[in-house]
Parts: sequence; C-alpha cells; structure tokens
Amino acid sequence: MRRTTILLTASFLLASRTLATQEHHHELSAEEVGSVHFLTSCSKAAQFGFNRAVALLHSFQYEQARQAFNEVAVLDASCAMAQWGVAMSHYHGLWRNGDTSAGRLALRKAQQIAASNAATTSREKAYIDALAEVYAEGGEDTTAYDRAFEKKMGELQTAYPEDTEAAIFHAITLYIVAPKTDKTFANQRRCGEILEPIFPKQPHHPGVAHYIIHCYDNSVLAEKGLTAARMYAKIAPVSAHANHMPSHLFTRVGSWDESIASNLRSAQLAAAAEPASSNGEARDQRLHAMDYLEYAYLQSGQVKQAKAVLAEMNALPPVAGLTLTGGYALAAIPARAAIELGNWEQAGALKVREGGVPWAEAITWAAIGEGSARSGNVDRAAMAEQKLAALRDVASKQNNVYWSNQIEVQRREVAAWIAEQTGKKSEAIAQMRSAAELEESMDKNAVTPGAVTPAREMLAELLLLEKKRQESLTAYEAVLKVAPNRFNALYGAARAAEALGNETVAKQYIQKLSEISPGDERPKSPGKIASSSTSR
Repeated sequence: MRRTTILLTASFLLASRTLATQEHHHELSAEEVGSVHFLTSCSKAAQFGFNRAVALLHSFQYEQARQAFNEVAVLDASCAMAQWGVAMSHYHGLWRNGDTSAGRLALRKAQQIAASNAATTSREKAYIDALAEVYAEGGEDTTAYDRAFEKKMGELQTAYPEDTEAAIFHAITLYIVAPKTDKTFANQRRCGEILEPIFPKQPHHPGVAHYIIHCYDNSVLAEKGLTAARMYAKIAPVSAHANHMPSHLFTRVGSWDESIASNLRSAQLAAAAEPASSNGEARDQRLHAMDYLEYAYLQSGQVKQAKAVLAEMNALPPVAGLTLTGGYALAAIPARAAIELGNWEQAGALKVREGGVPWAEAITWAAIGEGSARSGNVDRAAMAEQKLAALRDVASKQNNVYWSNQIEVQRREVAAWIAEQTGKKSEAIAQMRSAAELEESMDKNAVTPGAVTPAREMLAELLLLEKKRQESLTAYEAVLKVAPNRFNALYGAARAAEALGNETVAKQYIQKLSEISPGDERPKSPGKIASSSTSR
C-alpha cells in the first residue's frame, strides 16, 4: 500500500508540473518529450517547433502535436510539412479512430503548398505523397490504404537511406499492417530489425523506443523490448502515452509492479491534460491507462486498489469525443472487476453502454452472459449470447473480420457456460475448446492488456470441474506460457496439481502467487496444502 501511495504522489506532482507548464504555454523541451531531428526546407525559425511537434507525434500525443504543427504553420505558411504533420496527427492507424475528413483537408493543403513552393524538396514531397495513400477516396477498405501507405514508406526509406525518420515511420507502418493472425510475427520482426540499430545511435528519440514496444508487444518477442520499455518514459517524461506504453510489455511478461507504476503516472498526466483537451483524446489516454492499471491490480491481488480504479472511472464526468480507446476501457474495467474475482451476480447485472462500437458493447454482454450462467440465470445468459451473435454480425457487415471473430469467441464462451449450467458437460468443453482455438489464432489488439479471461483458462476450469485434472493442468500451464503471472491461471494450476496429488507442483504455483501478490486480499491456497505452504 505504501509503495502505491508513493508512486501516486510522485505521479501527481509530475502531472501538476505538466499542467502548470501547459497553462503558461511553456514550449516543451527535448528533455521532456524526446529529441527528434527531422530536416525540412521550412524556415529556421520554424525548425525547432517542427522537431518538437514530430516528437509529440511519435508519442501519439495527437492533440498536442496538432497544435504544435499549427504553430509551425503560423511561423512559416510556406512550410508544406507543417500541414503534413497536421494530417499525420489525424491518422490513428492502430485504432482507426482519427478524424479522416480533417486529415484529408490538411493533406490537400500540404500538397498545394508543396506544388507552389519551389523550396519544398523531393524528399518532403515523398512524405506527403506517401500519406496521401491513407486519405485516398473512393473505397471503404482502410486496411488497403494502410498497406499502400506502408509500401510508399518502405520506398521512401530505400530512396533516402540516411533519413532515419523515414525508417522509423516505416517501422510503425509495418506494425499497423501486420496481420493479427500471423503468429510468426514477421512484420513485427522486420520492424525491430529497422529500429534496433537506430536505438543506440538515437537513444533519446521517442519514436524508436515507442515503436519497439509496439512491435514487440506479443508473447514471443516481449522480452526483447524490455530495455526500450524501461527507457521510454525517461525519454518523454511528460507524455501520458510514453508513461503508459511500457506497461504493454510489462503486462506481457507479468511484471505487475512496473505496470502499475507506469499507468499511475500515465493516468495522472492524462488527467492533468483534460482541461485543455477539446476532443476527448486526453480522457481516452486516461481510461486506457486505467484499464491496464485495473488488470495489473487484479493480477497482483490488490483488490482494494482495483475497486478504487472502478470507483474513479464511475465518478468521471462524461466528455464528448471518446473513441474506441476510451469506450473499450469503460466496458472492460467493470467486466474485469466482476469476472476476475468471481462475482457472478455483479457481472450478470452490468449495464451495457450502448451507442459505441460493437466490440466494446460485446465485452459487457460477454460478462453478463458468463455471470448470469454461473449464477444460475440461464435465461439472461441466453439473451446475452443472442446479443453477442448480433454484435458479431454487425462487425462482420462492417468488414471487420478481426473484431467479428473476437466477438464470436465471447459468444462461444457464454454458450459453453450455459451448456455447463444445464448439464451438457461434453458440449460445454467442446464449445470452450473451439473458443480457445479461435482466440489463439489471433493476437490481441493494442487497445487492451488482454482478454477479461483467456478462453483457454475457462477451458481449464471446465476440465477441472469434470475431474479431467491432467488436461486442466496442461491448459492452465499453456495460458501461463503466453500470459505469465496471471493470478487465476496460477491459482487454477495449483488447484489442478493438488487434485492430481502433486503437492510439489502445487506448492510451486502457490509460491509464485505469493511472490506476485504478497498481500492477503485474494486467496492463494486452494485446499489442504495451505497449512504447509509458504503462502500468506
């Protein structure tokens, strides 16, 4: 408790300092947002501001970056790249929640200025030409636009091999277009191959550290990105996103204390930025950090802190302009708080925030379905399954195969719990196994620390209920390979090992629980071996 309080206090002081500087229109320094050297043909008076704007852009501080690029445009109206920067600030390739119309307008201004200003270089025109692919008109397939953008950025990198900015921007586009079903992570590996040689040469560049974290945000490569993760917040200490991003990898490796520290700082910085935010971006950042914080608190057994996050979220005044990022967190935090702790009636009584994207609504319906089934309200669970099927179809009609499949995973999970509750044990296991297989054919989206509960973890629980103890232990251990230090997976593995009569293995899992969760807010001893274990 004392450690968390100290971190919160330090974060608040940092956030207060940031807010104070914003109120006094302080021009953020390279020590605060990172160091970028992006050569342009713009005036010398505009160059410092342009570099600062690009640094903010690299940390996805879109609203602040947009303001900074607009300030450059005021200083030098003939600077085409200032409008390129504004257009880039509206391109949110990872979440597809940017303002396309505003971005297209800025891109056209960049093209017009470049065409009329003879000083605009061929390299700068190549940047503008590449971004034009994102804002092309005449089709609905945004993924095709992203792929065209990546291709042009690759060509730009090849044409200007000394331009590290081209390489850095190309690296993140490789991640943006990486198929979620490619479990070899080929694009992510290429991204790392581009960025890793640049990192030692530009250790204070925010984009290099940031994009290494994104590209290694998977269970296979996460360990490779930890150095960058532990540097990024130091590179851009006043950026809410820079403080949050390391927690993507801390979550992948199960380093809960580091994740908590990152997201406490991020949430405080985002909260401090909210008064000056005009479009919901700061609240998005705040809620995003809070979702990761909720996840980490629950995995480390800090139930009171997890409940405090939920209470804080519920007390927030509404703001306009929230996107998928904020909407996802608003649905995920209460679902995690109920499901993770097995509060089935609480889960079944959750209220759906309607009017958002289908995959955010689906999180709540999935929790309602599981909670209702496991508390005996099969009719409500069946309704939840029907809602999930409808939301799956909506996502499919929007040509979003990834999220349609994610919702189908949730529908199968609810169907499995209904089958278990109604005595159809074999059907329950078959349904949950199919849910796990579908879920594991895809990687997670960047918006989330992970599923509320992995489908294979639910499968392990069903197997244990049916006294298939070895299969259950194997399933729990499979979860822990890709999601280390998940509390319920460790606890379930201990239960399965104990049921098998393997006290040695059970004690090992209980010991691990004691290490990640030293308090006593969540039980760590599943049964008879409690008295002889080292758990507290």
